[in-house]
Amino acid sequence: MEVDIVANGGSDPHLLLRENPSIHIHEMLTGISKISGALTLLLKAAIQFIILIWYLCFKIPRPDVFIVQNPPSVPTLAAVKLASWLRGAKFIVDWHNFGYTLLGLSHGRSHIIVKIYFWFEKHFGRMADGAFCVTKAMKHELDQKWGINATVLYDQSPEFFHPASLTEKHERMKWKTGTLLYLQVGSMPNRPALVVSSTSWTPDEDFSLLLEAALMYDRRVAATLAEDDSMDEGKLWTDIKNGKQFVYPRLLFIITGSADLGVSLHTSSSGLDLPMKVVDMFGCGLPVCAASFSCIDELVKINNNGLLFSTSSELADELMMLFKGFPEECDDLKSLKVGALNTGSSSKWSTEWERHRLKCMITFDR
Repeated sequence: MEVDIVANGGSDPHLLLRENPSIHIHEMLTGISKISGALTLLLKAAIQFIILIWYLCFKIPRPDVFIVQNPPSVPTLAAVKLASWLRGAKFIVDWHNFGYTLLGLSHGRSHIIVKIYFWFEKHFGRMADGAFCVTKAMKHELDQKWGINATVLYDQSPEFFHPASLTEKHERMKWKTGTLLYLQVGSMPNRPALVVSSTSWTPDEDFSLLLEAALMYDRRVAATLAEDDSMDEGKLWTDIKNGKQFVYPRLLFIITGSADLGVSLHTSSSGLDLPMKVVDMFGCGLPVCAASFSCIDELVKINNNGLLFSTSSELADELMMLFKGFPEECDDLKSLKVGALNTGSSSKWSTEWERHRLKCMITFDR
């Protein structure tokens, strides 16, 4: 099988993709992404449409199947539908979310642009020959309100996401704040807990929940230990606003695969997709505290592989419970870690695809 990937440029793809002789990556021009304004958005969509048609119809060999990830929907769905018709190929949509709901975060669901986007997404989405989606809740929405029969294909972490060994943790625990600090982890009886959170800084992720919970946690621990809470909250928020790195006295927030707990703040613009960051955390055997929304229970199982919260106070309570007796006597955290390890090891992306591929292909051939 030969695969041609057509996408905008950005961060480098993983080495396994770049070195695979059967995968060919075609990077499109990205300068037009900076165009803004009501009228120029139409020009942007028109230019993107032409560029997509050029790549899909002339730059790559004729495929048997076009698979397009949605969102974005405009003009991608229309361009891929036209290209599939011109080249006699199947047209399949991989539904990860609804584009109109993302647009609605900044404009409001009642805005005319959002309504047009919704019509476009639904109209061309229904013209596809087949569809994947990432949750049972999304499958139900597509079936009942869009007339689309989609196959649920859960996101899974790739094989290179795995629990880190002690040696790997020592290598990764490097925090640069003007000078290099080397943290010995795993063998220190009084080491701090390491918490990781990934964010795309979008409106459906309220990062302030985590910062507020960290403040609450620190103050509660200080009160328990009868210590003076000397943190200057005003200075802390000023430093965060200015983009400075920060370290709490008892919780280090470190972007690494070697942490003790993951925190997800994703709430989903549609309420129907799942945070990929949690999937990757489970792949590393990392239990997760996740912001609660309608279908998150398809991924995070309470008291099995994680916990859910709705407010910063609830998150602070969970941190207090999980890190009680840390690192040796935190039974609740250890129990969740076992569940996360089981979740992450039960299925990887390759096995998930193999499990559902036959069913998907039969559906698409009808």
